[in-house]
Amino acid sequence: MKQMEVTIMGQSYLLGCPEGGEAALQKAVARVDKEMCAIRDAGRIKARERIAVLAALNLAYSLTESNAPAVAPDDATDAIAGGARGTTVPDLETLMKRLDEALVQDGQLL
Repeated sequence: MKQMEVTIMGQSYLLGCPEGGEAALQKAVARVDKEMCAIRDAGRIKARERIAVLAALNLAYSLTESNAPAVAPDDATDAIAGGARGTTVPDLETLMKRLDEALVQDGQLL
């Protein structure tokens, strides 16, 4: 396995990469960096860990949406809120509020 040094939000990381996977890893790194920088540049969140969690949620949501079959909004389920039928997927503000509450309870705020 090959190792590659990459930079995300100005910090260097040494990552393992399978032979021939360099371009895909660089593309993934660029996407994560772009998402994290956008959250940081919005100016509301400063802690790198919180930015990383929000970026991961945004990217996972994008992947889920691109792989999910098209459904009418009334038929959508909200897995984050417990999967109750008839609810809509929460917006980013709701996710951020829930993340804030979880991290405060956990005592992990920086």
